[in-house]
Amino acid sequence: MNEIQEVIERKAALLETGDAKAIMAYYAPGFVEYNLAPPLRQPVEGQGAAGLEAWMAGFEKPPRREVTQLEITTDGDVAFATSIDRMSGVPRGSTEAFSLWFRVTVGLRRIDGRWLVTHEHESVPFEMDGSFRASTGLTP
Repeated sequence: MNEIQEVIERKAALLETGDAKAIMAYYAPGFVEYNLAPPLRQPVEGQGAAGLEAWMAGFEKPPRREVTQLEITTDGDVAFATSIDRMSGVPRGSTEAFSLWFRVTVGLRRIDGRWLVTHEHESVPFEMDGSFRASTGLTP
């Protein structure tokens, strides 16, 4: 489980460096991604360092990601992990930083001796009062 924890935490730490290629090295080819941005499922052709670099270009400097409450379950060469993560950064053109807590589920497979992300799902809860607003002010 230490190897899986290292993959998840290292991937998060690399975000702040802006090294998209190093981050993408932790993903298996053809991985499934459901992240915070539209559309509902990220297209396979948008995967890779170029897509991540384009997203990071929307910030004054690469955002920071903190992994908390990490729980890992493994069975042979398959694992999944859940966490509550925090992303913070300053959007390009803004002077104010934001901080956002969100839920993460990651599926991994051991491929050629390395644990790689095969499925990643990020989400923010939404208000069930009829407004359907994202609950971006929640904290753990």
